[in-house]
Amino acid sequence: MSQSRQKIRFCASADGTRIAYATCGSGPPLMWVQPWNHHLELDWDSPVWAPWLSLLARHHTLIRYDWRGCGLSDRERVKFSFDKYDEDLAAVIAAAGLDRFVLFGMSGSGGAVSMTYAVHHPGRVTHLVLFGCNIHGPLGDSPTAEQEAEAQARLKVFELGWPNENPGYGQFFAAMHIPDATTEQCRSYNDLLRRTTSPANAISLLKTFNRLNVQDIVSKVPCPTLVLHSRGDAIITFDQGRKVAALIPEARFVPLESRNRLVFDTEPAWQQLVGALSDFLPVETTDRGTLPLLDDLTAREREILEVVAEGLDNHEIAARLDISEKTVRNHVSMIFSKLQIRSRAQAVALARDVGYGRRAR
Repeated sequence: MSQSRQKIRFCASADGTRIAYATCGSGPPLMWVQPWNHHLELDWDSPVWAPWLSLLARHHTLIRYDWRGCGLSDRERVKFSFDKYDEDLAAVIAAAGLDRFVLFGMSGSGGAVSMTYAVHHPGRVTHLVLFGCNIHGPLGDSPTAEQEAEAQARLKVFELGWPNENPGYGQFFAAMHIPDATTEQCRSYNDLLRRTTSPANAISLLKTFNRLNVQDIVSKVPCPTLVLHSRGDAIITFDQGRKVAALIPEARFVPLESRNRLVFDTEPAWQQLVGALSDFLPVETTDRGTLPLLDDLTAREREILEVVAEGLDNHEIAARLDISEKTVRNHVSMIFSKLQIRSRAQAVALARDVGYGRRAR
């Protein structure tokens, strides 16, 4: 999957604001509402977002968009409110010609908009995925004076730090969102943040997100729902994610063992994420062993792919099969080459789609 296969188009929201949206991949449609700090074009070069793009577009037609005021969407003379965000999502869905589809909302803002759409359009959303979401923002439910002061302080730091090249400002934001990121991941994250939108637009967005409240919506979500949340999330706490899952009828809740608000493909929690999505999302799958590329695997490679799909690492596989860890590495490398994949997460997703890894379920 690459940016060259992405198609970017524009649609008009209810108030005339132009919203940029993109499609890539193939298969059942999946509408992805990312957090505001991303960019349709630049995401492909981001170590934060590129793995997510590859994962979600592997078995689905992936549709996503830039928030109003951000990325390729209109940035000037734009009004910000939750009603506008709701209208923007509806406009993209209509322009993309979606009838029934998977809806994936990330963060407090993306989750709130996605839950609201699912409730207001019953029957359209076949499956709802929520990642790192909450019921209301920090100022969305009768905030105390202390909460108001803390929110204002964070906004001020954000406002002052945005145009400032002092790395301390960027480190503050990254430390809150992705504390276990590598130096390169932090650098890329901060660089993308500044290129996403203007300081004024960012502050306007954050002010509306702070006061979001979907308390009356959550319990009305009518479709199968998967709730994912990093256990160490410092922005929207783990307990808030649990509350979302508890209020949605029969929602599945999967804790991710990570401190990062956005899980990276370089940490163990990524395989938890891949497995949860693979188990939950509808895909156009092939019966076990009939995927053409699997025909090129030897019997030993198929045996190793089976335990890779269970989530075992190379050391554990070596112990299970009574072979050396070096031999496992060589076989895994050959499997990646034959299946034309680049990461263990991709191997797990592909293998489980065709029936491998049953012990892990």
